[in-house]
Amino acid sequence: MSKVIKLKQGLDINLTGKAEKTLFSKTGKVSEFSLKPSDFPTLKPHLEIKAGDTVKAGSVLFTDKNQPDICFCSPVSGTVSEIRRAERRRITDVIIKSDGKDEYEKFDVQGFEKKSAAELKQIVLKSGVWPYIIQRPFGIVADAKTTPKAVYISCFDSAPLAVDYQFSLRDDVADFQTGINVIKKIAEAPVYLGLDAKNNADIFMGVTGVEINKFDGPHPAGNAGVQIHHICPINKGETVWTLDPQAVVILGRLFNKGIYDANKTIAIAGSGVKNPAYVKTIANSAVATFVNGNLAEGEQRIISGNVLSGTQITADGYLGFYDNQITVIPEGKEYEFMGWAAPGLGKFSFSHTFLSWLTPNKQYALNTNMHGEKRAYVVTGTFEKLVPMDILPLQLIKAILAENIELMENLGIYEIIPEDFALCEFADTSKTDIQAIVRKGLDLMVAETR
Repeated sequence: MSKVIKLKQGLDINLTGKAEKTLFSKTGKVSEFSLKPSDFPTLKPHLEIKAGDTVKAGSVLFTDKNQPDICFCSPVSGTVSEIRRAERRRITDVIIKSDGKDEYEKFDVQGFEKKSAAELKQIVLKSGVWPYIIQRPFGIVADAKTTPKAVYISCFDSAPLAVDYQFSLRDDVADFQTGINVIKKIAEAPVYLGLDAKNNADIFMGVTGVEINKFDGPHPAGNAGVQIHHICPINKGETVWTLDPQAVVILGRLFNKGIYDANKTIAIAGSGVKNPAYVKTIANSAVATFVNGNLAEGEQRIISGNVLSGTQITADGYLGFYDNQITVIPEGKEYEFMGWAAPGLGKFSFSHTFLSWLTPNKQYALNTNMHGEKRAYVVTGTFEKLVPMDILPLQLIKAILAENIELMENLGIYEIIPEDFALCEFADTSKTDIQAIVRKGLDLMVAETR
């Protein structure tokens, strides 16, 4: 019988523009894709190709200098049309022009059920699927040389306008089960699934070989880090692997088909979209196909991921490696008459600054306005109400800023990644880039451990 864990801290932000549970079919075929090293924190890429090379889906584009066994592969067949660089020749994008032929590198998975854990791991490493496995602590691509104490998969996303895995993975149950079987054998550790206690999770309840726990509470209840904290907390020297459900499906396809099949169903959502719905695409695809002609009037901000922890991109940008949604909201460049003096019935307020708190179920069409400027820290006790973990968030942030490694360890740096502090950044009266601070602290800890 599954255990139900109730969480009180957190905040649900009800936004308009949730994707309708229908597939939007009026999109053309995506012709361009980009694999970005910046999607993988601490990665030092080593190119295995050059501009003009022909590749297949599953062909190696670059490896990690720190872990050369881990391959980062092309999601489609075609030609490497461009390798974009920034200052000091830092690689920003490897652009692949699709040939539309859907040719794949073949991997020997025949009789994979009888293969050893080491043999399965080598297939995953070579195929380009390994980067989907994220290691806690630090929120980086899992170290292939370590053995985790557990594997954790959150099967729901509680972020605003997030994808509904019940809908997007409804036809992928067999691949999901295969992915579970493989990762359990590779990790040689128990696998935990986290489900939403408020909604039925029919496609996951029948999965075997896992321990299921349910979580009842506001966002960030769907974050893997929050769930791990309550089920299998991470201590110094311990490791937990995490995958999102779509990654488990891609892993399952690798062993059911013998190819790197990065197809996924993503949500196109937000008040800046005319037709919020789901679309079938491939990882790292150009987003122009989905947003051109589908944006509301006025200037809009396009985000790969959700509004709290996603990355701003342009209309000719690309879907992030780990992202399963594109969110579009209005840019908020206009000045507001009376500002804070108005009753704010149409404004969202966590601190009850506006009267809108009297209508908790109301949906809001929020824009990108920050409603304030950066200033010195004000100790309000807000962060503790938004992080459902037994840590002191404000003190941890200050320890990171001070680069006090011992204090960071004592305050819980091993248990968090930036998305766990996204709500703190949203509600922060000081308008601090808290997620960037957390990422800096994690990178510092990685540098100290290597």
